[in-house]
Amino acid sequence: MSDQMTLSRRAALAGAAALPLAAVSAGMSRAGAEIKGVAMSPFNRIKVGGFDVTTLLAGTRAVEGPHNIFGLNVDADTFAEVSAAANLPTDKSQFFFTPTVVNTGAELVLFDTGLSAEGTTSALEAAGYSADQIDVVVITHMHGDHIGGMTTGDGALTYGNARLVTGRTEFDAWAKADNDNFKAKIAPFAEQFTFLEDGADVASGLTAMAAFGHTPGHMTYMVEDGGTQLVIGADFANHYVWSLAHPDWEVKFDMDKAAAATTRRRMLDMMATDKTAFIGYHMPWPGVGYVEKRGDGFAYAPHSYQLML
Repeated sequence: MSDQMTLSRRAALAGAAALPLAAVSAGMSRAGAEIKGVAMSPFNRIKVGGFDVTTLLAGTRAVEGPHNIFGLNVDADTFAEVSAAANLPTDKSQFFFTPTVVNTGAELVLFDTGLSAEGTTSALEAAGYSADQIDVVVITHMHGDHIGGMTTGDGALTYGNARLVTGRTEFDAWAKADNDNFKAKIAPFAEQFTFLEDGADVASGLTAMAAFGHTPGHMTYMVEDGGTQLVIGADFANHYVWSLAHPDWEVKFDMDKAAAATTRRRMLDMMATDKTAFIGYHMPWPGVGYVEKRGDGFAYAPHSYQLML
């Protein structure tokens, strides 16, 4: 018998032996991987000089009928045209709620408390911090999605070790109003607040900047260290296209719409000119971006890695 015949017989026998296993394998069905759905990381950390700056995803939800909120002073065709150009649907939009933590090395400062204590503290813990580590809580303005996490379910302060800071004009305006959120979340702790005016410091490197219009005393904050700046913009612009790119479009939640538009243009022009990054409370997650001038308006440019280096 030749070597070639022996080799062929061995190959045939090996093939025959393998057939039953192959047949069984072919008949077996593979279970598909579980569909997980949409997910995002609960925090994102960048640096400003020697400071850690961490955005917290305290909540996100889809909201129907965005033209009922944004662009109230433009017609449906204009809204649809702008949305289509930005590849945005017009039947619903995604809202993000993004408190920010700044670690100066000396103090841990939380800007706004989110919709609820649970949502914000969960993201805070994912970022490596605990509620009792927060040294300062700064409230940019008194809308419910910014003060909702001030207290826990039993009415106690969520950040019991923190000093409380807000703008004087903002506090005084809401103290005169009949607002249940303010009464429940802020008023009981009025004597614990420190009140700031435009240009005052929360701490070294954290400076208040008046941005009135969205609310009567809405404040933004400049973070600055080591020659690098970043603006904590809160709600001066509520959407990266329908508000930021079109600063004159009216927004439902702006209490003084004319003043809010003026504030938007002023801040956007400043940040575009100075090439300063900002954190927008409702900007697309993780909420950090830049502003570019675009004709008579502006464009949002998401942060990539500039503040990681």
